[in-house]
Amino acid sequence: MKGTIERNANAPLPTVEGNEPETLSLAERAPRHTQVVLGVLRIVLGFYFLWAFLDKTFGLGFATPAERSWINGNSPTTGFLSNLEGTFSGFFGGLAGNAFIDVLFMVGLLGIGLALILGIGMRVASVSGTLLLLLMYLAELPLVTNPIIDDHITMALTIIALTLLGAGSVLGLGKTWKKIPFVQRNAWLV
Repeated sequence: MKGTIERNANAPLPTVEGNEPETLSLAERAPRHTQVVLGVLRIVLGFYFLWAFLDKTFGLGFATPAERSWINGNSPTTGFLSNLEGTFSGFFGGLAGNAFIDVLFMVGLLGIGLALILGIGMRVASVSGTLLLLLMYLAELPLVTNPIIDDHITMALTIIALTLLGAGSVLGLGKTWKKIPFVQRNAWLV
């Protein structure tokens, strides 16, 4: 088959840049074009979170007009949480405008976005990103366009897959991040 490499399943994996095969993530073992796609997917998903942070903070005029920005004293959670009509609207509506929830939400958007873009702290980004997306999924129940799945579920599964594949090490700083002694002592930071 053109463009593929035939390998004996029992043969040792080739080394890349002097690394032993056992230390390579699944993403690093993939063909280069697959690595690029995984890296770009991770960066694009990270930018999705980072953009939400920037737009809500500064009111860049896309989802958030300048007069409703966080920097102008407005709550970044009020618009979304106070306009819900679903199953859990009472619970989530009660969180709207809470300063602690606002800070937690914004720090989450920034942290998840930067971690995904840089390819560092992927485990933390995966857990926190999945939690944030699942909460947003619950906030919108019942769904309008599909009775079960929406973009929040798709993005959560994508973040989990990118983390499990070790995609932070391709087109990112994940490999360097893993070598930091503090990160090595605290594996949850990988």
